[in-house]
Amino acid sequence: MARSNKPLVWSLFAAGGTVAAFVLPVLVLITLMAGYGHAPASLSYGAMRAFAGGWLGKLLVFGVISLCLWHAAHRLRTALHGVGLRADGVVAVVGYGIAAAGTLLSIYYLLRM
Repeated sequence: MARSNKPLVWSLFAAGGTVAAFVLPVLVLITLMAGYGHAPASLSYGAMRAFAGGWLGKLLVFGVISLCLWHAAHRLRTALHGVGLRADGVVAVVGYGIAAAGTLLSIYYLLRM
């Protein structure tokens, strides 16, 4: 039986979809509340920066960013295939390359915090 990388891609897609569906809307709401000054003190910029500066916060922020990037890359690949773009190899390399670059950049910037 031939080995395939499909389970790895599908697991990242599924995990990213779960994060995008459940976590991302809450983060958008919290960000909007903080931006308009209606957030509680525990959600102030200083408190959120302190949370994201710790290792657990960095790990959670990294997880949200990277999983959403991989989910979006795979969703874009399947959507382009669905509309008739059959250059699947090029689309896969570009899409997953952007997701990999975004993942590496998020590691870089989170470690600089």
